[in-house]
Amino acid sequence: MLKRRIIPCLDVKDGRVVKGKQFQNIQDVDDPVALASFYAKEGADELVFYDITASHEKRNIIIDVVKKVSKSIHIPFTVGGGIQTIDDIASILLSGADKVSLNSGAIRYPKLIQEGARRFGNQCIVLSMDVKKVEGMYKVFLNGGRIETELEAISWAKKAFEFGAGEIVVNSMDQDGMKQGFDIELLKQIEDAVDVPVIASGGAGSIKDFEEVALKTNVDGYLAASVFHYKEISIQTLKNKLQEQGVPIRQ
Repeated sequence: MLKRRIIPCLDVKDGRVVKGKQFQNIQDVDDPVALASFYAKEGADELVFYDITASHEKRNIIIDVVKKVSKSIHIPFTVGGGIQTIDDIASILLSGADKVSLNSGAIRYPKLIQEGARRFGNQCIVLSMDVKKVEGMYKVFLNGGRIETELEAISWAKKAFEFGAGEIVVNSMDQDGMKQGFDIELLKQIEDAVDVPVIASGGAGSIKDFEEVALKTNVDGYLAASVFHYKEISIQTLKNKLQEQGVPIRQ
């Protein structure tokens, strides 16, 4: 069995790490380079960096910040935000990222997943989905959760897997920043639908929330922001608690 991953998430806006609730009420947190370096030393297994306004503002990702972060850490590093072309993917990988996260760009240009996987390898291509329950159906949103699409989340996950995505991050917009636990129902449906690693995102508020998702699902990693940013949970304490529950965790 693969060991589970603990993955802090840096949502970056105007060169600063920020955090909100349900993709709104954004508050400043810290410098991304300093925070990334801190997490690498604290024992994070990977790091995710989202330029959260790049797609909405129709611009390229802030490559200079990506380069600085990549130089400050020694752990796998995934970068997303405003990626629309193969050249965008190449630029981010050349800037030090190990993987790219496709969200709005993949919705608009599904072949971007196929072409990216073919050129750079499936392991480099991550599909990130912003998902919200609308009238009983899990719908996919784009542009940082601003625009509802016609896509149903489980079907979109299946399609992205068939196109060659090597990993899927499931961001629950309903749970984001609420600290009330992960969307277990959604995660179970996604992991049953695809044969690639699934990462849970949105809702972590306590160690018990991590224990619940670890014991009730088989997702491969747990992504969180607020509880790590504000030092409410230390990564090493979390790993020790999960290990006590019999969860295979990296140490």
